[in-house]
Amino acid sequence: MDPSARFSNRSAGLRASEIRALFAVASRPGVVSLAGGMPAAEALPGQVLARILGEVAAQPGALQYATGQGDPVLRELICTVMAHEGVVADADDVVVTTGAQQALDLVTAVLADPGDVVLAESPSYVGALATFSAHGLQVRHVPDDGGGLSGPAIAELVGRARGAGRRVAFLYTVPNFANPSGVTLSASRRAEVLAMCDRIGLQVVEDNPYGLLRLEGEPLPSLRASDPGVVYLGSFSKILAPGLRVGWALAPPEVTGRLVLAAEAAMLCHSGTAQLAVARYLADEPWTDHVKALRELYWERRQTMVGALSTLMPRGTRWRVPEGGFFLWLSLPEGARAKEMLPRAIREGVAYVPGTGFFANGAGDDHLRLSYSYPEPAAITLGVRRLARVVREAADTDRTRRTPS
Repeated sequence: MDPSARFSNRSAGLRASEIRALFAVASRPGVVSLAGGMPAAEALPGQVLARILGEVAAQPGALQYATGQGDPVLRELICTVMAHEGVVADADDVVVTTGAQQALDLVTAVLADPGDVVLAESPSYVGALATFSAHGLQVRHVPDDGGGLSGPAIAELVGRARGAGRRVAFLYTVPNFANPSGVTLSASRRAEVLAMCDRIGLQVVEDNPYGLLRLEGEPLPSLRASDPGVVYLGSFSKILAPGLRVGWALAPPEVTGRLVLAAEAAMLCHSGTAQLAVARYLADEPWTDHVKALRELYWERRQTMVGALSTLMPRGTRWRVPEGGFFLWLSLPEGARAKEMLPRAIREGVAYVPGTGFFANGAGDDHLRLSYSYPEPAAITLGVRRLARVVREAADTDRTRRTPS
């Protein structure tokens, strides 16, 4: 029997994460990891959560099965969290999920069929690309003109796809401090994108894991705050703890019902213990003060990284300073290639994510993603110094190769 005959066509779309593949080498002693976007260790309220989990586990029913839609009290509290970004929501329209990643998987299953087209930013979140590939979707990256998504670019791609007989399922966007680019969509662009998607009949899926982690500037209302037809994804992984695996989707009622059915089919129910712990934390602890402390912590680390890049990187290296979130998108000097440099970088003691992981077509080798969220400031400076040596050598080698002898 042909071994491949036992697998589904859908399984052929499963793709390895460029980030996951780096974990083994990035965790080696002496390697500074600027790769994974994990919260800082000191940002996790471990002692508080340990107490809450112990108290919650002793409650009657806490260790039993939960509902497919999620704990009603937690759903109410999630609405208060979203209200900080201008979202007015009904708890009946919230579905609790195992992190925002599962929320995206469920939304994709409900809204898209294999062969459909989905639009995404250029570059786009690697986890989303993996989900779309697993569901057999074709990704079309919306060109970035320096300001992120634009209405005309979206309309052009949709027109092309529909002209070729393809159904366009939805637009997927991370409008606040996008992963990996760090770009924040301006207020005018948000209005433009929503107006265009409404005009051409395109569903918008907004992923907002970093929205509360704004490090400078004025907060912008989420897309969902301006349009109740937007499907909104959120997570407690960045503002509380990723190990709890609690996220959510907010959707129009007709979508919510199908998301609950899809969630029940996938896993019956989510962890009731984790949900009750998050609900207790939101109700009893000063969570907004915790988020404020996170902003201060990540502001210092972002400033450290930007300062080190400005001092150490060779000419031709470019980047935009993100207004929040965890990531910085680095454009390499001419001739330097991110995947080609990575083995040398690991030997030098620094890890990053090559830009190719953030494009469905494998583009982006002239970019790489850096994360300033996890390493301490001294480690960030050391990691950037090591990376600068690698980038400089790659650019110099290419220049020498191209110079006539």
